[in-house]
Amino acid sequence: MNKITNRLSIALLFIGLFINAQSKKEVIHFESANPFSLGDIITDLDNQEKQQVFGQLTTPVDSLNPTKKYPLIIGVAGSMGWRKHHLDYLKMYQEQGYATFQLNSFKSRGITSTVGSQDEVTIAAVILDAYRALEKLSKHPKINEDKVAITGWSLGGGVTLFAGWLPLKEAITNQVSFAAHLAFYPPCFINPENLSFTKAPIHILIGEADNWTPAKPCINLVEKLSDKTNISITTYPDAHHGFDSEEPVVWNEKGYSFKDCLFDLTADGDVLMNYLRIPMSNSILQKVGFLFCVDKGVHVGGNLEARKKSLAFAKDFMNNKLLKLK
Repeated sequence: MNKITNRLSIALLFIGLFINAQSKKEVIHFESANPFSLGDIITDLDNQEKQQVFGQLTTPVDSLNPTKKYPLIIGVAGSMGWRKHHLDYLKMYQEQGYATFQLNSFKSRGITSTVGSQDEVTIAAVILDAYRALEKLSKHPKINEDKVAITGWSLGGGVTLFAGWLPLKEAITNQVSFAAHLAFYPPCFINPENLSFTKAPIHILIGEADNWTPAKPCINLVEKLSDKTNISITTYPDAHHGFDSEEPVVWNEKGYSFKDCLFDLTADGDVLMNYLRIPMSNSILQKVGFLFCVDKGVHVGGNLEARKKSLAFAKDFMNNKLLKLK
């Protein structure tokens, strides 16, 4: 009996080692910068303060095909940093055979959260990080550079959406592009006057009850872009910000509610205050601009039905947009 037990233990040990060896994790470092605004990127990128950024790359391991290259999904967290439900998606993608990259824009700058301020690490800075990561990872021996998607939540959803805005993308690079963009509850209340977006597919997932980044501006943006851009949207009833979390809906008193905001975005990347139409080009001007329309306090939390549907949608979206690429 002891022999059988010992053999079983050894067998389980080897099975465990085999499973753990099916993916490889490595920390990737690269140089980015610290632009405050989108305009800083479009008009003055070379003069922005340099910043070292890192993230974690997870790649499958195929011992039978060690030179195989994998499609990659770059993930971008929201203003509360990386949360469990974000990582649930990355784990799902890894189980499907994708490589994933967990971009750590906040930790790279010593920041844990931007809730209640939104200025320590901006969408502009993280968009630049995402493209610099794409440039670096496209040269990685395990990555198929033609099959790299981006996905993100809240602030990261805005990064995912506006990484497809061509005036910005073309100011950063003409060497690499994302093959697909999947944005969860992004800030669509930034209204671009230049409607040139990538031809790659963009999809928005958002809750109809979201009072942090409301759904209506996203619906309007999709309608404006639908003739020229491969963009679409899914809305979930009775779903708040962070609907794909397993956590209960709570009131976050620090969160900014942008339900009454719609900021125009010029072709040069200036986000203009409501009424005064002054560019919110630094932290002080952004705070002034927020006074005209932003309220404090938002609902945040999950809707289990919406979560289930969004996980299934995300899986199908990536399979359809990445795996079917030639």
